[in-house]
Amino acid sequence: MLRNVSRSACHVAVFVAGLGLMAVGVAGQSPDPVSEGTKNGEWPSYTGDVRGTRYSPLAQIDAANFNKLEVAWRFKTESLGTRPETRLEGTPLMVKGVVYATAGTRRAVVAIDAATGELLWVHGEKEGLRGGTAPRQLSGRGLAYWTDGKEQRIVYFTPGYRMVALDAKTGQRVPTFGRDGIVDLKLEMDQPIALDTGEGKGEIGIQSAPVIARNVVVVGAAFREGMTPKTSNNNRGYVRGYDVRTGRRLWIFHTIPMKGEPGYDTWLDGSADRVGNTGLWTQVTVDEELGIAYLPIESPTGDYFGGHRPGNNLYGESLVAVDIETGQKKWHYQLVHHPLWDMDISSAPILADITVNGKVIKAVALPSKQGFLYVFDRVTGQPVWPIEEKAVEQGDVPGEWYAPTQPIPTRPVAYSRNGVTPDVLIDFTPALRDEGLAVASKFKLGPVYTPPVLSKEGGPLALLTLGTASGGTNWPGGAYDPENQIVYAPACNACLTLISLIPPPSPEISDMKYVMGIAGQPFRIARGPGEGAGADAPPPPAPPPAASAPPVAPVTTTVQGLPLIKPPYGTISAISLKTGDILWQTAHGETPDAVRTNAALKGLDIPRTGQSGTAGVLVTRTLVIAGDTQVTDPGGRPRGAMLRAYDKLTGKEVGAVYLPAAQSGSPMTYQVGGRQFIVVAVSGPNYPAEYIAFAAPAEKKTSH
Repeated sequence: MLRNVSRSACHVAVFVAGLGLMAVGVAGQSPDPVSEGTKNGEWPSYTGDVRGTRYSPLAQIDAANFNKLEVAWRFKTESLGTRPETRLEGTPLMVKGVVYATAGTRRAVVAIDAATGELLWVHGEKEGLRGGTAPRQLSGRGLAYWTDGKEQRIVYFTPGYRMVALDAKTGQRVPTFGRDGIVDLKLEMDQPIALDTGEGKGEIGIQSAPVIARNVVVVGAAFREGMTPKTSNNNRGYVRGYDVRTGRRLWIFHTIPMKGEPGYDTWLDGSADRVGNTGLWTQVTVDEELGIAYLPIESPTGDYFGGHRPGNNLYGESLVAVDIETGQKKWHYQLVHHPLWDMDISSAPILADITVNGKVIKAVALPSKQGFLYVFDRVTGQPVWPIEEKAVEQGDVPGEWYAPTQPIPTRPVAYSRNGVTPDVLIDFTPALRDEGLAVASKFKLGPVYTPPVLSKEGGPLALLTLGTASGGTNWPGGAYDPENQIVYAPACNACLTLISLIPPPSPEISDMKYVMGIAGQPFRIARGPGEGAGADAPPPPAPPPAASAPPVAPVTTTVQGLPLIKPPYGTISAISLKTGDILWQTAHGETPDAVRTNAALKGLDIPRTGQSGTAGVLVTRTLVIAGDTQVTDPGGRPRGAMLRAYDKLTGKEVGAVYLPAAQSGSPMTYQVGGRQFIVVAVSGPNYPAEYIAFAAPAEKKTSH
């Protein structure tokens, strides 16, 4: 570990006076509902504050100067680990002039001078096989900051599922936390988990950032992505709370209820005793005044076949509100009954104090993969606008159990596509539309919650759908403007999923009755983010051979190289929490090269299509800011991407600056030395990861 610079104690006193400590974990004060964490120009939590807003009131960077932003500093990460990282999803923090971030294939923690980009210290843990075989590797998405006005700590999770507390001034482990600064998160989990590796019964990890409030660290859990679980009885993703000072476990919430606990009977035939997953892999948010943590829970094993778990399966795909100091449940709402589509809740819940029809409501708004913005009273769990249970199609997969209804919000209407029906297919020309209909005819189509199908060579090959695995709003979540009570939700509007169920080739691959595949084609092995690419990762094993079915022609979901789904491919939507209306929606991102230069579109005037992908957003006093998720070469600039600014009230693009690679983390902003900065992570298959800091043009001094 490199240690370079220590900070003086006077900085802590200034911090205490200027920030409002409830935003970073000190009990006893009420949070300011407007920009509680960022009101003094800092960014002390993953989403700016612990309320999930991604909002800063800073206004030095605006429409007038965004195009003139300068690169203030760059921090390249390729030396932090054994190989360059190409999937940097991090959002840094900034407290008292220091930027803190995770980076590199060993998930090192770095402290950087916020004004200059100079490295102050770096900390990394070598975990060997345990880290190298973990399901959630690479740099992760961030870390947490805590202070009691005397101590300052950084808390983060390692790839091998350990929680580490560091002295924020030195980068040294805090010896009074856990055992020499480390808590082994595979322990005290109310289930046996192997400690040595991340395979088999040792499979568990997390790449999201911790959240700290009221001196409690909330810890979630994640697993390999669920297309190909090895067993229906996987480890369980229980949620826990730890004392930030000592590392002592304070509570545990069983996301799959144990016998005798509420919700156990929603797993029929005692299936709660025989299944796993149902973790919390995305961000937690907290109302510190109420003392409530909001837990967005994912799907049970497996994502697309639930025959091993008949029933509605609480708390799968549910928002659960718990007392942050005890873990006791306050309320829950299940967004999807008996999940079958990998719609696991992907976004941080957004806490918003809103006024609806003259009534003041403490609300929680939840963007989703299916493009619904669910809005609840965060005290009671009651929907702000009615959510109706509607009958849905029942499937015919042998051994499956189907929920007869699913909850559908009445307001707001869906802000991105879910399901696939003919009206969302390519329609640039009548001929292209006819080709699109022919491609789609090989699949089962239908609205949201159309059930998965067995893959058959004669058709349907799969359920063709949107708003599932990578659709709608994914892990970056949305942002919220407390001034105007508007949620800004980015969405992938054309991220197709082919849900095709086949028996596994052998029991050694999976003991599930059905897993993901395409009839007659190689079996799909799904691996977690960064798996096989971490610092100590062994080479990933070769995919097993397919079953002995005769091969079939490759399956395509394109038309002459164009997406089967019509534009816009990616959007940002502004949604009023006062009325439930979508105020504006814009196509986000340059038109992809494969579309812009496609010969089939020659002579046509195609408006900007936006881009498929996962983009995080930032909202400031006047702007909504987000970067392209793909690189393009439209001419007039080098091949690359753009960081874009939109007027937050109209959606009009008001500025853009060049990025050498696609945005891969969510942008954040802060002010230091009188100058506002925006920091964003960029990376890609051919571009080693880096953080880039932009700043308003420095004032030029004249000499006399």
